[in-house]
Amino acid sequence: MRIVAGQWRGRSLIAPSGSVTRPTADRVRQALFDMLMHAPWGGRSCLEDAVVLDVFAGTGAMGLEALSRGAARAVFVERDRAALAALRANIAACKAADRCEVLGYDVERVAAGEAASLVFLDPPYGQDLVPKALARLRARGRIAPGALIVAETGREEAPLAAEPLAERTHGAARITVLRDA
Repeated sequence: MRIVAGQWRGRSLIAPSGSVTRPTADRVRQALFDMLMHAPWGGRSCLEDAVVLDVFAGTGAMGLEALSRGAARAVFVERDRAALAALRANIAACKAADRCEVLGYDVERVAAGEAASLVFLDPPYGQDLVPKALARLRARGRIAPGALIVAETGREEAPLAAEPLAERTHGAARITVLRDA
């Protein structure tokens, strides 16, 4: 697994062994960021100087990819110890500690803080965690008005209730992009 494009293009990322995390494949991240950059509702402005929130962050690949492509800051939410160790090592390898904040606990414990304009949610499949996480993050002011929300769920899961800007399937994953109200 590696950073696909930007300042850290080609930089390898580590992942914990076992099935604790299921990192988004390089080709899927490439397709997603291409869509973000070229869709009529996206563009360079959705990444440049963005505050990114990467929830269920695992290795941090999504947030680090956004930073590599011009985002200003990233906040990572992850509770698993092995994933946190990999995430912190990946941040250190990119020399990005000054642009990152790691919250080492469950999304239900997230306190009020800086609002993000780009949000990535990649929870364990089949547990209907995206709506719950979004409700918590909105209640804590962590999502800016008009933010782009990118949710990865299982392909077989029911679609999210909101009208998507885009939706794609890649293997077992469904990627849904929404604009927050």
